[in-house]
Amino acid sequence: MKINDDHMYHGAALTQVAEHPQFTAINAFRRGTETSRSAFLVNNDVGIYLKYATKETEPYGEFVFTFRTEHIAEIDSLSQKNPKVFIVLVCVEAQEICCISRADLGALIAKREAVRGQAEEIHTVLVTVPKGKSCRVYMNVPGARKRAIGEIKVPRKRFPEVIFE
Repeated sequence: MKINDDHMYHGAALTQVAEHPQFTAINAFRRGTETSRSAFLVNNDVGIYLKYATKETEPYGEFVFTFRTEHIAEIDSLSQKNPKVFIVLVCVEAQEICCISRADLGALIAKREAVRGQAEEIHTVLVTVPKGKSCRVYMNVPGARKRAIGEIKVPRKRFPEVIFE
């Protein structure tokens, strides 16, 4: 079987989940007849949606995660099955995993669309991993770089513990 990048990078997060003492099961999320490559059910009561970015952008040092309409729809579908859903952002080059709740993602999107004055079909979430500090998750002000909307500070040790709380 061919190994795709998502197998390797999602595997980094899934391994940490599987090593947690409260872990019992993980299953790919099925939406109708389709099996997701990004969404999983952990212990049958928690949903996780994984995305990865391999490198930081130059010169801003941000990991860029793109959420299209179909990704948001899959996250919404996952949350209908399990209200506890997390977005797991694998920052490959930094060798860090940043985890936010579905509510956090929704709040970021709502803030950006409020500033923009209309809905968007593609949402770009940015993560920075400053040395010795918590990860920063945010979106840019429309038409501007390095002007954050809704910055969330995420402790590096939050994942995978947060999904089992």
